[in-house]
Amino acid sequence: MYSYSLDITLPMSSPSADVFEKLASFYLGRHYDLANDKLSDDLLMYDAKDLCTHAMCVGMTGSGKTGLCLSLLEEAAIDGIPAICVDPKGDLGNLLLTFPELKPAEFKPWLDSGEATRKAMTLDQLATDKATTWRKGLASWGQDGDRIAKFRDSVDIAIYTPGSNAGIPLTVLKSFDAPPAELLNDSDAMRERITGAASGLLTLMGINADPLLSREHILISSILDVCWREGKNVKIGDLIGLIQSPPIQRVGVLDLDSFMPSSDRAKLAMQLNNLLASPAFSTWLEGEPLSISKLLYTDEGKPRLTILSIAHLSDSERMFFVTILLNELLAWMRTQSGTSSLRAMFYMDEVAGYFPPVSNPPSKPPMLTLLKQARAFGLGITLATQNPVDLDYKGLSNIGTWFLGRLQTERDKARVLEGLEGSAAQSGQPFDRAAMEQKLAALGNRVFLMNNVHDDAPSTFQTRWALSFLAGPLARDQISRLMDDRKKKLQDKREEAKTESLDDTSSTPTRPVVPSGVKEKFLVATESALDGSRLVYRPSVYAEGTLHHVRASADLDSWQDLKLIVRCGSGVPDELWQASEPAPEDAELSDQANEEYVFSDLPNELRNAKKFKSYEKQFKDFLYRHYAMTLYKSPLIGSYAPGGLDEGQARAFFQQAAREERDLETEKLRDKFAGKMKALDKRLKAANDRIAVEEEQYSQAKLSTVLSFGASILGAFLGNKVASRTNVSKMSTAARGVGRAAQQRADVARAEETARELALEMTELDKELQEEIAVLSEKYDVKNLQLDTTVVAPRKSDLKVTDPIILWTPWSVDSTGIATKLF
Repeated sequence: MYSYSLDITLPMSSPSADVFEKLASFYLGRHYDLANDKLSDDLLMYDAKDLCTHAMCVGMTGSGKTGLCLSLLEEAAIDGIPAICVDPKGDLGNLLLTFPELKPAEFKPWLDSGEATRKAMTLDQLATDKATTWRKGLASWGQDGDRIAKFRDSVDIAIYTPGSNAGIPLTVLKSFDAPPAELLNDSDAMRERITGAASGLLTLMGINADPLLSREHILISSILDVCWREGKNVKIGDLIGLIQSPPIQRVGVLDLDSFMPSSDRAKLAMQLNNLLASPAFSTWLEGEPLSISKLLYTDEGKPRLTILSIAHLSDSERMFFVTILLNELLAWMRTQSGTSSLRAMFYMDEVAGYFPPVSNPPSKPPMLTLLKQARAFGLGITLATQNPVDLDYKGLSNIGTWFLGRLQTERDKARVLEGLEGSAAQSGQPFDRAAMEQKLAALGNRVFLMNNVHDDAPSTFQTRWALSFLAGPLARDQISRLMDDRKKKLQDKREEAKTESLDDTSSTPTRPVVPSGVKEKFLVATESALDGSRLVYRPSVYAEGTLHHVRASADLDSWQDLKLIVRCGSGVPDELWQASEPAPEDAELSDQANEEYVFSDLPNELRNAKKFKSYEKQFKDFLYRHYAMTLYKSPLIGSYAPGGLDEGQARAFFQQAAREERDLETEKLRDKFAGKMKALDKRLKAANDRIAVEEEQYSQAKLSTVLSFGASILGAFLGNKVASRTNVSKMSTAARGVGRAAQQRADVARAEETARELALEMTELDKELQEEIAVLSEKYDVKNLQLDTTVVAPRKSDLKVTDPIILWTPWSVDSTGIATKLF
C-alpha cells in the first residue's frame, strides 16, 4: 500500500490553480533546498514539449517514483495528450481511482483490510482516514476535487489485459498485418519490423533464436518478408501452413529443403500449432486487435490514457507482447508528420530486462530506434526503473530529462551518472560529475533531482500530491471490477453485430444453382463455431468499386477502394445498396465451398441474371451519391485535415496542430516577459545594492510578500529556461532585503520607494501575463475547436465498379435458431 505522509515540510501557503494551470506546462511539485532541507514556494513546472526528447525516472522502492510518474501522466492527460502505458506490476490502474468528491465510501473498496487491522481500525475508519489525508494532501499543493474531475473528464482511461479477460482483452495474434507503405519503402525499418516479429513469436514458443544463425528465425523472417511485400496480412493460423509450404524456393544460395528439410519444418509448424491449440493460450486469440491509433484516441477523437497491464503474463509472454507493441508503435510513428510539439506519450514502468546493457532481447532494437527517432514525430518516451544498473546506458544517452530519486547502491549511482554524462555529451552541455554525485547522495523521500538538457541547470524538487489514490498494485479481480461495465458494453455491441434470428427451415445440403453469367464465391470463415452448431452458407451480393476524390484547394487527390456486401439471407432488400456494409478488411474469397456447410435457399431475385445488370448500374449510382468525402477545416489553424478522416480523427489531427501553434505562441510570450523580467531584475539589484552598502542586516517588511507573489507566478511560467537571463529567486531575496531596511535611514527610504515602484511594475507585469495566458488558453482550448465541413463528391469520370457477384457468407446456427456470423 502506497501512502503519503503529512509530516513533511509544507509551504507557508498553497498555490492557486491560476499559477500552475499554465499553457503546455506540467505541474510536478515545488523546488527543494537540499542544503537547508527545506521546501520553497517556487513551483516546478515542466514544459510538455521537453518530453519529446524523452524522460527516465529512476528511484529505489519508497523513493516516490510511482507517485511522480502517475503525476506526469495526470498532467499530460489534463493537457489533452494521449498516452499508452505498459504496466508490469499493476500500479498504473491507480489512475482510475479518482474521487472528485473525496468521500470515504469511494476509498473503501480499494483498501487493504490487513492495513486496518495493523492500525487497530475498522475498514470504515481507515476509509475516513484516507479520505481526510487525501483532501489535506491535495489542498497543501493547491489542488482539490475540481482538478480531479478535470483530469477524469480530459481523457478516456481503460485497462487492457492481453492474454487475459480480467481487463479488456487485447489480441496481437489474429494477424501479423502488412506494415504501411512508409515502412515497406524503408529497408532498415522493414528489417527491424520483420526481425522483431519473428523474434517475438519464437520467444513465445520457447525458442531462443539468433536472427543471424537460427534456421527457424531466418525461415519465418523470409516468409513474412515475401508476404508483406505483396501486401498480404499473415494470420497465425496461416503461418502454420506457410512454414510447411513456404512461398520461397531458396534461402540464400541453398534450396529450401537443403536449408531446412520438410520434416524439420513440420516439427516447427506443429510446435506453433500446439501453442495455439493449448486451452491456456485461448485468451490470446480473444479481444480487440492491437491498433495504436485506437489506443491513443476514441472514435470521437477524445484522447485516451491506455494502460496495458501485463503483470499476469509469464516472462516469455511479456517479452513477446512488448516486442510486438514496440514494433506497432514504430510503424504508427512513421505514418505521422514531423513536429516539435508533444503529440503522444509512451510510458513503460520497470523497463529493466527489456533494455539490458549486454544481451539483445527482441524488445531492445525497437526501443532503441524509438529513443533515437521518436522525438522528430512528437512521440515522448518515458521509462522508469528501480534498477538502473540493468539498463543500456549508451541507449539512454538519447534521453533528455532524468528524474532521479534515492538510489540503492553505488553501482546504481554510477550507471545513472554514466547515462547523464552521455546525455550531456549528446546535447553539448557541460557536466559536473562530482557535484551531481553529491546531490544524488542528499535526496530524500519524494525529493527528486531533475536534469533537463533544455534547462540552464538541474533542479531539485519535491513531488506534488497525486490526484489518483495510490492504493498499490491492483490484483486481477480489482482490474476486472474496474472494467466490468466497459467489457459488458463492448460484448453487447459485438453480440448485437454478430447475431440475428434465422429461419433455417429452407437450408439444404444441396448447393443452389446461380444464374448463368453470374459469378459466385465463398467467404472464408475467420471465427470458430460453437460445438453443436450447424454451419450454414447464406447468400449475399458483393461488389467492388474505386473512387477518386479531388479538391485542389484542400490539397486532396485521393483514390479509395471499396468492397461492399449486401446480406440477402432473409430476402433481397428493396433498396439493395443502401443495406450494404463494408466487407471485413481481412476478407478472403474462395472459389471452393467448405463441404461442412449446408446452404440457405437463394432468393428469386438472385436467380435472375438481368437483375445483376441493374445491380451494377445501381451500385455505381449509389457510390456517387453516398460516398462523397467530407473534409474538415479548422478556422483557427486555417487548414484542412487530410482527406478520408472522420470527425473524431479530424479533431485529433487539429488538436495536435493547435498544440503546435500554442507552443509557438507560448515561446513568444515567454521571451517577451523574460526580457521585461531581466530589465526589472537589473534595476531591483541596483536598489538592493544601495541598501546593502548602508545596512548589513534589515528586517522583513510587507513588500517582500508582494514581490514574492509576483516572482512565483512569473517563475512558474518562465521556468528554468531563462535562469541565465533572470533569476526569480534572487529577485525575491532582493525584494525582502528592501523591506527589512525600510525603517533605517533616509537614503534607504528613498531606495525603498524606488523598489516599491518596481514592485508595482512587477504586479502589473504579472497581471498582463495572466491576461495573455487567459487569451491563449481560450484560443487554443480543444473544447472550443470549431470545424467547417466541405463535401466532395467522387469524380464521375474516374468511378469504376466490378460486376456484382453472389457471395456465400459463413454462419453458425444454434438449436434455438440464433445465427452468429463467422466473419
